Amino acid sequence: MGKKLKVVDQAACYACKECVVACSETFYKVFDESLSCIQIGTKKDGKTVKTSVCVQCGKCAKACTHEAIKQNAKGVYVVDKKKCVGCGDCVAACPFGLMILKEEGGTASKCIACGKCAKNCPMEVLEVVEA
Repeated sequence: MGKKLKVVDQAACYACKECVVACSETFYKVFDESLSCIQIGTKKDGKTVKTSVCVQCGKCAKACTHEAIKQNAKGVYVVDKKKCVGCGDCVAACPFGLMILKEEGGTASKCIACGKCAKNCPMEVLEVVEA
């Protein structure tokens, strides 16, 4: 059991990117799409909107040789900023490209299922669920 962000109605998403804004502003206090732990793009057809969210798979934690990413009691993988050395191994390991490393030597960040993106989505595409 664990908490995670889920796309509950992909068809309703019209790529307004309010979720992306909410995420980057929550973590970095600035709107920058590259700093968001949620990404809006298109499927292979180049037309259909695709919302990419962290599924809390743990591949980032397995890749971290500094043991800076651990699963908390709610099942969410979180980055321990005191242990993170900014090597980027977790970024490379994320199969969805959703780990963020703002600058070399900085600390990584990832979705912590806080729900800010879901609260800001006008179409209710996202939801934090118990998995």
